[in-house]
Amino acid sequence: MSDFIILDTKNEAKVIKETWGFSMDTIDAWMISKQRIKTEQKVIFFRLLATMVNAGLSIMKSITILEKQEKNLLLQKAYANIIIGIKSGKNLSQTLRDYGENFSDSECSIIESGEKTGKLNLSLLQLAEQVEKVSGMTKKLKGALMYPAAIVVVMIGSIMVLMTMVVPKIVEIFGDKSKLPPLTQFLIATSDFFVNYWWAVIIGGVGFVVAVSFWKQTESGKYRFDQIMLRLPIMGSVMQKVILSKFSRVLSNLLSSGISIVESLRIVSDVVDNEVYRQRILLLREDIKKGIRIGESLEDDRLFPDMLVQMIKVGEETAKLDTIILKIADFYDEEVDTTINSINKLLEPIIIVSMAIVVGFIAVGIMQPIMNMADVVSEG
Repeated sequence: MSDFIILDTKNEAKVIKETWGFSMDTIDAWMISKQRIKTEQKVIFFRLLATMVNAGLSIMKSITILEKQEKNLLLQKAYANIIIGIKSGKNLSQTLRDYGENFSDSECSIIESGEKTGKLNLSLLQLAEQVEKVSGMTKKLKGALMYPAAIVVVMIGSIMVLMTMVVPKIVEIFGDKSKLPPLTQFLIATSDFFVNYWWAVIIGGVGFVVAVSFWKQTESGKYRFDQIMLRLPIMGSVMQKVILSKFSRVLSNLLSSGISIVESLRIVSDVVDNEVYRQRILLLREDIKKGIRIGESLEDDRLFPDMLVQMIKVGEETAKLDTIILKIADFYDEEVDTTINSINKLLEPIIIVSMAIVVGFIAVGIMQPIMNMADVVSEG
């Protein structure tokens, strides 16, 4: 009969604390503090809180109910801290600002505006839709970028396998390599490079990625990188539409919440997640301070299409800027969906043809000397 050992977790935790100076609870708390609230969880939080507030429950009572029914440890901790903040005299927006890594400046500003106007439930519903839409656009953009990137990685991996494992085996049948066709010699030289310097290829690739990552951390590097990404064929257009959708939706929500245009532009500049657009929006903000209208400032700017500028002008003239800008956001959402679907359909044949060309190049390089040998034998 097997012996069963019952573990005393309390004693184990005590031993760990005495040995290393910290307990398992400390480790758990540290791990929870490093996690971030997911977009889906934020959307549910905003919607549930809006429903409770609309039903007449106080913020304190609503958060307490959410804490009791929550199973996720990260959200339990967040709700507990929000309750502590509200009990100390802070309102909801002030408390959420303490979680800057989870709740953005634009979200807290819209909630703050809802508190001041007495329309907190509407602000929360508006936020839920905004977070959902903006997150959806970001995911679609990442998906559109990941697909071709993954295919390129697979292609490079396949070529390396052919060059290091297949080609060396085949070229062994050839005698004097100096008499081989130029294409075959080039193929053999490339294969020898991959076989002898595969480590340099890997180090070079990793080094390039690390160097670009560090370069992006600098102010000028981030601007130049984002500028290059916007100029990419096809994908640059998709990125621009995603940025304009974010710009329009968040700006519309901030303006409809009663936040000033100057403050709204400051907040939006951090939302677009592109240094080129961030700096341009900050310049727009300075123009607004000088009395220049948005449409006038953005006119003939390649970062903002003429259609968007003209609609903004109409919004300024009719005093319905927030409503018209929201329609612009919806338009770009549909444009992104259509473009990404078209790109996915277009990429598949391009990738297949590219792979066929590479494999065909290798096949011709291998088969050409074999066919020459066959000709010599037949002539003999």
